[in-house]
Amino acid sequence: MFAARTALRRTTFRTTQSGWASKLSRHAHKSSAQLPPGINANRKLTGPVAIVAGLTAAGVSMAWYLETKGRAAPEGTAPQKSSVQSAAASLKKKGTLGLSPVAPDTTVVFVLGGPGAGKGTQCANLVRDYGFVHLSAGDLLRAEQNRPGSKYGDLIRNYIKEGQIVPMEITIALLHQAMQEAASDRFLIDGFPRKMDQALKFEEEVCDGRFVLYFECPEEEMLRRLLKRGETSGRDDDNIESIRKRFKTFTDTSFPVIEYYSKLGKVRTVSCMNSVEGVYNDTKKAVSEVLQS
Repeated sequence: MFAARTALRRTTFRTTQSGWASKLSRHAHKSSAQLPPGINANRKLTGPVAIVAGLTAAGVSMAWYLETKGRAAPEGTAPQKSSVQSAAASLKKKGTLGLSPVAPDTTVVFVLGGPGAGKGTQCANLVRDYGFVHLSAGDLLRAEQNRPGSKYGDLIRNYIKEGQIVPMEITIALLHQAMQEAASDRFLIDGFPRKMDQALKFEEEVCDGRFVLYFECPEEEMLRRLLKRGETSGRDDDNIESIRKRFKTFTDTSFPVIEYYSKLGKVRTVSCMNSVEGVYNDTKKAVSEVLQS
């Protein structure tokens, strides 16, 4: 059944290829003579434009983008220290994020589903009834982009607007910081992991996910919900162009995460084509079965 769903999902989510990847590629292949300050001849990031260490061609493009568009932090600005900056610096030196360990009995449930599937609504219900702490990767990123003096604000803003995935080092550091501040051992992590490297790096650096709660919803329904939400949300990505890019990102990079965990027997799928109450009844059943096992 899951294999059939996989084939259907890959067909349903097919959308027009965005130009963002090609834009990154053009910048990444500039000759050494054309490289901007902050990138040496070996395409290594140096100085103040080093956003996240160990980045590949896409990272070079991010540094180029910030430098050439003049979106680096203004001179004299002293951004507040955060685990994001320290994690990036640690990665550059040691190849790890250098995050402090979480409690060994920590339970993490990854909550996945396409944009507009209703993840946030159902997470709020689970918080009420099961005592989870709900962490939304998207909300944490938006908070960081709006934080005065944030080193990564413009980078995050442009990635979200283009429907692309923010570098994992930033997202994982923000999630870890939120987990430490929550002083809890039970978490719903909503909208994460969105790529396989995020999944593997989180489990290497933070802790294993107990299971994936996957909210399954047809693209047409998600589009309807997002456009309705866009009338009042004020979010940069609640518009038809960004929505279509987000659909493509989900099917190309996020759905393989669901496939991976499914092979491990760690996915519980809930259909969103029901009333909010009906979806939650199915959600409670799925969650209870795992937590009681």
